[in-house]
Amino acid sequence: MKILVIEDEPGLLKSIEDSLKKEHYVVETASDYLSAVEKVFVYDYDCILLDIMLPNGSGLQILEQLNEKGKTENVIIISAKDSLDDKIKGLELGADDYLTKPFHLAELTARVKAVLRRNTLEGKSTIDYGNVSLDPDNRKVTINKEPITLNRKEFDVLKYFLINKNRLITRTGLAEHVWGDHIDQADNFDFIYYQITNLRKKLDEAGASVEIKAVYGVGYKLEKS
Repeated sequence: MKILVIEDEPGLLKSIEDSLKKEHYVVETASDYLSAVEKVFVYDYDCILLDIMLPNGSGLQILEQLNEKGKTENVIIISAKDSLDDKIKGLELGADDYLTKPFHLAELTARVKAVLRRNTLEGKSTIDYGNVSLDPDNRKVTINKEPITLNRKEFDVLKYFLINKNRLITRTGLAEHVWGDHIDQADNFDFIYYQITNLRKKLDEAGASVEIKAVYGVGYKLEKS
């Protein structure tokens, strides 16, 4: 899953980024209002960590714009402000949670997982489709309750397909979520084809009742076989 961290304190930004990467999230960052606005309206994210006090603007302004566009899902405000008014305004604008600085990185990670589980996984700890079950927190996949071994990117690709099952997934959208922003500028997407080919083979060999189907000229779709 891809997370955007909007934070102007360089040390804290780096600490959050490193902590989330250890949890195998794809992490993008922005350290001021203008770069943050550019990112949130060009790319899609599974979760946004949003500081209120930013150079050139306010995180609440970004939240207002996200709210207008209907893109406020999975936003966690992180701010030194411990004002009840700020908390209320942020939550009214669509934020899912509010964490006051200073905080432990372990708590932040737990909040991120809780928000993603509640909003993206519908409150479940696993993503189930057909006879395939994926556990995001423990990074495990079973087929017919038997574990299969996937490399890191194969796991991330399968997770993205399962979250978006039966939906058309473009190559660009898949690349951005699994490999990060700006991957759309790559000369080609052969690396995606390679990962999907290997993933298809492993799913087939394990007897999965789902199939990654190619949609010619556009991308892929995960469906029951």
